[in-house]
Amino acid sequence: MVPHLVTALSGPINELEQRILDATPVIERWFRLEWMEHTPPLYCSVDIRNAGFKLAPVAAELFPRGWHNLSEDVLPLAVQAGQAAIQKICPEARNLLIVPASGKPSGPYLANLAQLGRIFRLAGLNVRYGSIDPAVKRSVTHKLPGGAALVFEPALRSRYRLGLKHFDPCVILLDDDLAHGTPGILEDLHEQYLLPPLQATWPVRRRSRHASHYEEVSKRFGKLLGIDPWLIQPLTAHCQGVDARKSEGLERLHESVNTLLARLRRKHKEYGIADKPFVLLKPDCGAVGADVLALGSAAELGAAGGKPAHKALTQLARGGDVIVQEGVPTCERLHDMVAEPSVYLIDRYVVGGYYRMYADAAASLGAPAAGCVPLAFDGRNHLPHAAEPGASAPNRFYMYGVIARVALVVASYELEATDPQWNEEA
Repeated sequence: MVPHLVTALSGPINELEQRILDATPVIERWFRLEWMEHTPPLYCSVDIRNAGFKLAPVAAELFPRGWHNLSEDVLPLAVQAGQAAIQKICPEARNLLIVPASGKPSGPYLANLAQLGRIFRLAGLNVRYGSIDPAVKRSVTHKLPGGAALVFEPALRSRYRLGLKHFDPCVILLDDDLAHGTPGILEDLHEQYLLPPLQATWPVRRRSRHASHYEEVSKRFGKLLGIDPWLIQPLTAHCQGVDARKSEGLERLHESVNTLLARLRRKHKEYGIADKPFVLLKPDCGAVGADVLALGSAAELGAAGGKPAHKALTQLARGGDVIVQEGVPTCERLHDMVAEPSVYLIDRYVVGGYYRMYADAAASLGAPAAGCVPLAFDGRNHLPHAAEPGASAPNRFYMYGVIARVALVVASYELEATDPQWNEEA
């Protein structure tokens, strides 16, 4: 299923699509060379915005929670990618322990866990769920629609290993971004593979670091295609030490918003874009929810150095760092709703995706989605198609996959930069 574009299918996006199609051998070689030097995360999801005048990733999640939203048609792709990932990481692996997020699981999260377990079970592993939540003292059964169930068992820690009673896993799949801190039970697991690694969790990871690496990579990739890297990159600024409750750092934030909006106005003028630019304020780490703030001008923050005009800013900036990110609108519509593509990858492979649906464009700025529709990522949609740019669904999906893989390369740079072992060896 492919949404229509509100804007005409012409202009920079069609030019970008044509350049990607023309440069496919060069692009695929570039990715192969990158993966010779860098290791991709176990998996990743990339949210992409198609504004009509640019196509850019707005978020790269290393703990994706939407596996159950993928089409059944892409399950073989996910299983094959999972097999390739495990073969590379630990060929002798037999048992896989999935560590779910602590706390009471929601229905959608349980469905996500069930599909994740199914993928790796079909990849040839024995899969069980081990909870590190201190409240889980004995096995707990969670029922799923259709009669299936997931059993959470209390995880047991030995000196250097984590497992269950009578179940010793080779690989531990951590499905918790640890936004509230790293528990000791996950530290110093020297005899097992912990994936994603601890440096992928929010106690270590920073959106500003991802943005910095993405800027570097998009320049090289843009040069490869002969395009302005801005066409595939959301401009970002990093503002440190913002505490709206104490009115600290607001003047710096005011200046960052003004500076980024000025850069965007110049870009819009250069490309003849009539849309008014806007920016998003996001926390530098942790989950992004309704506290994301959209601004069309720095004046919306209130007077520089004064009290914030937005109550949301108080929730957003709680004595930490804030990133100011270019707001990339989406011109895609499906069933009269806004459609935002989310592309899913395992190892270095695109395995599927879905459209996150919103009632209107403003609602997508942190509000819960109204629904999800699987992307039609069958086998042909991973490859370029002979049809003209703008007229081919496979070409658009291939373009999404290319941009998502660029973000995946960036994520590998991130993990290397914060890997204690890699830095010690370097």
